[in-house]
Amino acid sequence: MERPEQLGQETIDAAGKVVAVHLNYPSRAAQRGRTPAVPSYFLKPATSLALHRAELHRPRGVELLTVEGEVALVIGSRAHRISPEDAWQHVGAVTAANDAGLADLRWPDKGSNLRSKGVDGIAPIGPALLPAQELDPGALRVRMWINGELAQEDSTATLLFPFAQLVADLSRLMTLEPGDIILTGTPAGATVAQPGDLVEIEVDGTTSDGATLTTGRLANRVVESTHGLEPFGAMPRLTDADRIDAWGSAEAAGIAPAPAPDTRAASVLTPELAEKLRSVGTATLSVQLRKRGMQNCHIEGLTPTKPGAKVVGTARTLRYVPAREDLFTTHGGGYNAQKRAVDSLREGDILVMDARGEKGSGTLGDVLALRAQVLGAAAIITDGGIRDFGPVSGMDIPAWGANAHPAVLGRKHVPWAVDETIACGGAAVQPGDVIVGDEDGIVVIPPQLAEEVADDAVAQEREEAWVAERVAEGNPVHGLFPMNAEWRARYEAETSTSKASRLS
Repeated sequence: MERPEQLGQETIDAAGKVVAVHLNYPSRAAQRGRTPAVPSYFLKPATSLALHRAELHRPRGVELLTVEGEVALVIGSRAHRISPEDAWQHVGAVTAANDAGLADLRWPDKGSNLRSKGVDGIAPIGPALLPAQELDPGALRVRMWINGELAQEDSTATLLFPFAQLVADLSRLMTLEPGDIILTGTPAGATVAQPGDLVEIEVDGTTSDGATLTTGRLANRVVESTHGLEPFGAMPRLTDADRIDAWGSAEAAGIAPAPAPDTRAASVLTPELAEKLRSVGTATLSVQLRKRGMQNCHIEGLTPTKPGAKVVGTARTLRYVPAREDLFTTHGGGYNAQKRAVDSLREGDILVMDARGEKGSGTLGDVLALRAQVLGAAAIITDGGIRDFGPVSGMDIPAWGANAHPAVLGRKHVPWAVDETIACGGAAVQPGDVIVGDEDGIVVIPPQLAEEVADDAVAQEREEAWVAERVAEGNPVHGLFPMNAEWRARYEAETSTSKASRLS
């Protein structure tokens, strides 16, 4: 059996191109709040590669050097328009990689990562090459340690896009040559390393005869570079969102303060009540509310990021006031009402925002939507604009907004108050109200009415299903919808008989 050989400079010299995958582990996708439908990639120059024990240089003026443990594939034979079934045989070797980067330089290049991950020597690989054809590509393990503390561990059994799919996909449009390298994505736990930190990454797997092969620990120490960046190009720039993304969480980045004690009353939404409300449409709920004199219970005029989504949750509220420069100075920055509202969400909450129907700026963006999703919120509703509409639409959490808009909050709004009675889309909403949304719209149910409205809505839809069956049989709707005394008697007789048979 072929055994691991040490990876040397010749491997780096043979790399004609280096292709990296953006997202490929479910654990990382959950952190980012989005799961891609297809793999996406970025190119790295071969000069970004480095060897075991090479130093990772953080230029002066750069705050965040990120580190990511990955499995690297080294192409062994030419691959052009190959199938996934044949793809793995074109992989010659597997090794460990650190797809490190400078988060401060991500901003000018967006997803291309050219400056942030194309720096000379930023991506060490090694120390050993494992023979790919002796390994199961779906049973490899990747781990990363920082100063001896385990930071990442995951298995390729969980991949969103198996290695064979990546190789075949890339070969559809570009020829993969021997020596090319594919960095296959990183799991949750990617973080920031500081000067002095020792970063170690290892990949191991089992052969068909039961032997364990390991790359050994790829070890690289982070050092503060003696040089900075000359000011004739993009310079380091960071936002709190960048810091949260680089560290993996607001807490790790040292941004989020300790949450205040939760003194709110418990939601009326028991699991049983929530299930009843999910089983009926908002049209039916609207009828039941109207029967109780509730005519103005609809949040109107909003567009969903996920058409067809069905949500049930408890209202939390956030109110904005019109932008005024002095008020934004005192209330718009720092840990403002908007951030406090999002940070205080709990599982099943729906954050409802009162933006006065003003569409001229965003009131929600991707970072806050991600935070709401991570906390287990059921949805976000605003009668203002949504920034980052594409990324927000790609998240699992549904949102409703008046429109997409690129402008920041301060153009039109000052975040003002949390958990007050507000207006949103023409409806009054109080904290604790029950919110139900589906493809017909959004209704607001006072909590004291939620149980009886749900019960009567279930009964109404059961009755309407019976009526629909009679119509399908060819009966005219006159006298049947709504039911006259004759049809009512038949319905009650049939349903009582059916119920009795179920109980017997």
